[in-house]
Amino acid sequence: MAKGPYLPSVDGEKDGPQVSESEACDQMYESLARLHANYYKLKYPRPRDTNFSGLSLEEYKLILSTDTLEEFKEMNKGMWKKLQEKFAPRDPEEKHKAWARALSRLHT
Repeated sequence: MAKGPYLPSVDGEKDGPQVSESEACDQMYESLARLHANYYKLKYPRPRDTNFSGLSLEEYKLILSTDTLEEFKEMNKGMWKKLQEKFAPRDPEEKHKAWARALSRLHT
């Protein structure tokens, strides 16, 4: 059984699909080139862009932005966690002192 040429991968290794004829290789290349160039998207345009949720691209960008995700995280935090963060010392030295005070109260 004769093995034909391979389509080269990005790193130049012969790990792509095996093709028995150069004509078939050319057809496969042309097909991939059409997909890459959005040939079918341009040939058969959609009357309107739709998606499952009905949101626009701008709305998706807003929802997935870092600021919005941070707001969602804040909303999901419990009241106790919010209070702890609000009154927690900012300086590492004060944090150490607060832990020392809390531990000394436990022992008394």
